[in-house]
Amino acid sequence: MRAELLCFKAYDIRGRFPFPLTAEMARALGRAVVEELGVRKAVVGRDARLSGPELESALLAGLNEAGAETSTIGQCGTEEIYYAAARGTFDVGVMITGSHNPADENGFKLVRGGALPISGDSGLYALRERVGRLLEEGRAPAPVKPARHSLETRPDYIRWLLEFSGAGELKPRAGRRPLRIVADPGNGCAGPVVAALAERLPFEFVFLHMEPDGSFPNGVPNPLLPERRAATAAAVREAGADLGVAWDGDFDRCFFYDGDGEFVEGYYCVGLLAREVLRRAPAGKIVHDTRVYWNTRDVVQAAGGTPIMGKTGHAFMKERMRAEDAVYGGEMSAHHYFREFAYCDSGMIPWLLTAGLLHRSGASLAELVRERMAAYPCSGEINRRVEDAAALMEQVRQRYAGGAVYEDRLDGVNLEFPDWRFNLRMSNTEPLLRLNVETRGDRALLEDRTGEILRFLEERGGAVPA
Repeated sequence: MRAELLCFKAYDIRGRFPFPLTAEMARALGRAVVEELGVRKAVVGRDARLSGPELESALLAGLNEAGAETSTIGQCGTEEIYYAAARGTFDVGVMITGSHNPADENGFKLVRGGALPISGDSGLYALRERVGRLLEEGRAPAPVKPARHSLETRPDYIRWLLEFSGAGELKPRAGRRPLRIVADPGNGCAGPVVAALAERLPFEFVFLHMEPDGSFPNGVPNPLLPERRAATAAAVREAGADLGVAWDGDFDRCFFYDGDGEFVEGYYCVGLLAREVLRRAPAGKIVHDTRVYWNTRDVVQAAGGTPIMGKTGHAFMKERMRAEDAVYGGEMSAHHYFREFAYCDSGMIPWLLTAGLLHRSGASLAELVRERMAAYPCSGEINRRVEDAAALMEQVRQRYAGGAVYEDRLDGVNLEFPDWRFNLRMSNTEPLLRLNVETRGDRALLEDRTGEILRFLEERGGAVPA
């Protein structure tokens, strides 16, 4: 297989630029999208990466050469492409983004009209095959020059965010100082959107790394990396802020810090947001992923909702939400999905809902999650590099399944015991095993079982930290 085609992953396309992710491949992708999907109108956007303009130019050339009319948003977040694809008359939306990956990597996320995801199960691999044929043939582009437009969606998008979240209706708190928020886009694309929202909100903001800069002078925007959290945490403490929010590069995810500057695991944010959505949509269905979920189920059922398990990954989560007509879906990795947002993930809606909750209740974020963290402590996702992930995962299953009270194989190995459970799953793109463990209120047991499984992985499969 050509090196360029290895950039096609299960959910998107990504690789190092200028090789194996090449401008030639981007042009072939544009042609393949039109030929394979029958596209007539496409909307395209890009994140702040320095390679974005060149890849965008090549992609647009391929789309136009194959006969598609194109509209470009320019620099934006992935969810702005979702917004345009869901509300416009486009057959496809393409976002050029490397998300949270290093600065020299880039890629493509694709959706159909209505913001329906295009993944390996729904056309992405067919596109890969057609791209491969086009690259091999090297055929001359067709002499077709359909219309190419610039598209301005942000004002409507900002208005919709404020309306849907209810944040646009918030008033200053009588007798209390405004909520103080540290906002850290990490030099990704979130800065301009956050600034536009801030003008319409009754909060005080402390801005950090707001200017989009694809060289990422302050480090790659990936707040899941512990080393990328220090600056945001320090800013929260220094400002005496009530909330810290950081975003990844294309801001389809946001991450929270409490008033002490402590990073709040995405798992507990799922429960928090589920309860807030159910306040607005009583008795709704909530989809959660397989990795950790006891807390989510507990919160959802107490709030009158119905929890439903879905397979990890944005395409799977969106598909399950559509099938169930779920009002919200959440993954511990900080992907949060909303029915009214075409079942898509957003990095803006979650912090607006959370800030609104803090503003109305007067409670701190730490107060809202502390009890849940104690009730269901979790390990966080632990990655181990192994030689044969599938074989080692089966060995772990055989070691523990005999004592389990529940087992499923929806996404890897999921085993429950009376007072603890774990999920062990393979990466879709690397020789990695990903482990998550949680208990019912027993941190000592959590540490014991997590250490036990990790030792098993090391002894039986030579696992090493990823």
